[in-house]
Amino acid sequence: MEVGSDHGEPNWCNASWLVKIEKDAKPGAFLRASDVGLPKLKKVWRDKKGGAEKSYESDPFVVLFNGKPSSFEPYDERNPVEGDLLANTEIQGIKVKSGLQLLWEEASSRTVEGWAKICDVKAADIVALAREFTSHGKRAVADIHRGVSQHTNGFYNVFAWFSLNLLIGNYDWQGGMAQASTFDAGGGKTFEGKLSDGSEGKWAQPFPIGKMIEGKTTPFGIDLIRANAKYEESTIFKGYPARRPWFPLSSDVYQEIIPSAGDAYPYPIKALFLYMGAPVYSLPAGHTNIEILADIQKIPLFITSDIVIGETSTYADYIFPDCSYLERWEVAGSHPNMVWKVQPIRQPVIAPLTETVKVFGEEMPITLESVLLAIAEKMRLPGFGKNGLSEGRDFKRPEDLYIRMAANVAAGDKPGQDLPVADDKEVKLFLESREHLPKTVFDPERWREIAGPWWRRVVYLLNRGGRFDDYKNGYDGVQLKNKYGTLINIYQEKTAKTKNSMTGKPYSGVATYIPAPTDALGRPIHDEKDGFDLNLITYREISHTKSRTAANYWLLALLPENFILINQRDAERLGVQNGGLVKVVSPTNPEGVWDLKNGKKIPMIGKVKAVQGIRPGVIAFSLGHGHWAYGAGDTLIDGKRISGDHRRAMGIHANAAFRTDPHIKNTCLSDLTGGSAVFYDTKVRLVSI
Repeated sequence: MEVGSDHGEPNWCNASWLVKIEKDAKPGAFLRASDVGLPKLKKVWRDKKGGAEKSYESDPFVVLFNGKPSSFEPYDERNPVEGDLLANTEIQGIKVKSGLQLLWEEASSRTVEGWAKICDVKAADIVALAREFTSHGKRAVADIHRGVSQHTNGFYNVFAWFSLNLLIGNYDWQGGMAQASTFDAGGGKTFEGKLSDGSEGKWAQPFPIGKMIEGKTTPFGIDLIRANAKYEESTIFKGYPARRPWFPLSSDVYQEIIPSAGDAYPYPIKALFLYMGAPVYSLPAGHTNIEILADIQKIPLFITSDIVIGETSTYADYIFPDCSYLERWEVAGSHPNMVWKVQPIRQPVIAPLTETVKVFGEEMPITLESVLLAIAEKMRLPGFGKNGLSEGRDFKRPEDLYIRMAANVAAGDKPGQDLPVADDKEVKLFLESREHLPKTVFDPERWREIAGPWWRRVVYLLNRGGRFDDYKNGYDGVQLKNKYGTLINIYQEKTAKTKNSMTGKPYSGVATYIPAPTDALGRPIHDEKDGFDLNLITYREISHTKSRTAANYWLLALLPENFILINQRDAERLGVQNGGLVKVVSPTNPEGVWDLKNGKKIPMIGKVKAVQGIRPGVIAFSLGHGHWAYGAGDTLIDGKRISGDHRRAMGIHANAAFRTDPHIKNTCLSDLTGGSAVFYDTKVRLVSI
């Protein structure tokens, strides 16, 4: 049962694999054949590209069937084995349990009534939902996003939801769990074998960008946020807890960047370059970043590339203007809610309002790309300038990269996927629709030269805003065309063998319930005992989905300000009226203010809106309002005062009320397993104004 293809399944899981139970009764690594006297396998690894071969030994995994252990290779389709889904036994003195047994024991650790009490819902509702979820075969899915993950136990919440999908086997089936699938823009796809014309040969995308740069540098060492690195394997290991959390199982831990620099852990930095980010405004407890950004001893040089002087970039030493979404290139990718293979490509439709500069002798608008090119020119970095992308392929302008990425998408990911050649009518449409753009943005002759023989296919692609597979190509019968098509873990050995850098204890390898919130040391936080009786959360209005929408006055006209949403029952209990002003205070921000560290403090005061559509005990504010920078206040530029617009300051932004970690102190609460910033585990109190 380990190889799903024998049963018409597109993937398989490790539910029956045996897991060793350690002396502390915690599950650890998978049982291997050599652990119980079964033979290792002699195998040969063959490089599909170069043909080189290398011999090695494999120590297979083990399942239990009718009381007898059997070893197997999970990707060996010729020799499938069967294993008991529920196993709890001892083999040659080694205690073992199957992956599903471990999940079953966790789920059975409480009664349905016990789980219902934790969730504050009716047990009958859980039963009814379970029946509904399992009554549609594989055409049901437990889909999630921020609400499940942005907690101190967020990783295991997500793991539990994904395990539900695995239990009903919905991965890669219509109506079930899908993966994001995109056409490769980096040029890394190659193929050797029978080509689309029937001949044998080799195929590759036209521009393998990652291989075109000679003498390129590569990252080394541990990054500032200590992602994908184990504390106990570092040279600065000094026992537990670490000074700050390490994130061996995650990356892009946004809330850790500036506080880690502030603490000079694992090392100090001399300069910070920020692009397309607003951590002060967007992070829970983002106000903690202000104190660090305002201290030149902690961050001596702060440079940003931004379209405005925002709440974060206002602390920068230098701000390079950037372009907005209508003025720029972007290869957007996809999301798991899209079952088709796609690759949207955003292109400039208007000329940037920024100044024109000269880099590598080429005139272009100031953007992030031109800044990076200018730095590369100044530092004489390899991979830029004349022949930067190999002989005869310059990298002097942004489109030198983006047109080649577009050509890769036009070529597809395998032989025979070339997009059609644009006819003369399409080329005319392409040129005429861009004739309003200056040559600094659109130079058709140069674009044609960059694309070479792929030019008309690139035109076909860009006329459509990217590549979007046909509807029929989304499905393979009742299954999805773009499949995971591989092992999906119900038990994660890697996670179970990884230690929490703050407690020194291993993480659980199976979905589990961990009460929230907890601090970085795993200690429960009970702020409700101190009178903080409301749970603060955020949400997004459909007309204000980002921090940047306050600049859109059509949207502001629809919703000039946001509110503090509260359940009618709580409003009556607290004696607050619709439209009344209240201040949000929290255990780590009892003053209820944004301290800008320039002598100004912005109170977190907003209007109450009592509704029935929010759970009692919870209050919420939408993101996008309550600016104090971003054009909301006056700004002095080169001695000239630029008046602010009070409309951008309307409403409330209460991120500074979110709780900081009582142990780390200068950072919001975090999920130390998955790395999420915590938006939904803060208790606050409302003070009438």
